[in-house]
Amino acid sequence: MCEANAYLIEENKENSLIMEAVDRVIPEEEGIRLVSIFGDQKFLKGYIHSLSLVDHKIFIKTERE
Repeated sequence: MCEANAYLIEENKENSLIMEAVDRVIPEEEGIRLVSIFGDQKFLKGYIHSLSLVDHKIFIKTERE
């Protein structure tokens, strides 16, 4: 499987799981939309902090420093 899990970054630490089995990350004007392999969607006012492709992880921050 190639899907990833999305995590919220707070205080420069991996904090909480936002969504499992993310298939698509779609940039939008005010943030990003996550879509899972099951069709679930979440919109976050934030940005991608980093990706770990080998570990299948997406790290998201909600505020710019």
